[in-house]
Amino acid sequence: MQYPLHLLKMINVLKRLPGVGSKSAERYAFHMLEWPQEYLDEMTSTIRDIHQKLQQCDECGCLKDEQRCQFCTEERQQSQVICVISSIKELFPIETTGEYKGLYHVLGGLLSPLNGIGPDKLSIDSLKLRIEKWQIKEIVIALDSTLEGDATSLYLKKELGPLGITTSRLAFGLPMGSPIDYVDGGTLARAFAARCKF
Repeated sequence: MQYPLHLLKMINVLKRLPGVGSKSAERYAFHMLEWPQEYLDEMTSTIRDIHQKLQQCDECGCLKDEQRCQFCTEERQQSQVICVISSIKELFPIETTGEYKGLYHVLGGLLSPLNGIGPDKLSIDSLKLRIEKWQIKEIVIALDSTLEGDATSLYLKKELGPLGITTSRLAFGLPMGSPIDYVDGGTLARAFAARCKF
């Protein structure tokens, strides 16, 4: 039995979302068939307007709506700290902690020569300009603990070294509430390397 052509098209569109396979896409499509027209209209207009209503800030690269960027406020500028992240989506978990009150800078990716991403593809030059403009005292590197993340962090440390500012990186180690015998060797090694006085 073959699904109607438009239903197949809908399933294929939904499969483009990360983590959505054929079965999930089918379930979503059939569920949406039961929605009232107003729900479908709302979804359609919300998706259609995404690039118009959500834009990247020219200064920091974070998402902003039609008003001024909420992450480039005067209060945040006074902190004289910039947290460097690779993509916009990493900002929100950091903000949720309530621990960080400074500026952000979105690099736009991580160094990956195999994928053709070199330093020229990242917003490193604009980061240097912002450091001078806002008299930044510290850069917090909040990049993934992967080969690409480590390479990008080391490159940033080398590039920013001559500017004479403090460069720190988020600590890696044991997750909260985890017994040591459940932690993998790589994470445990990181925890030993990043140990601090108690």
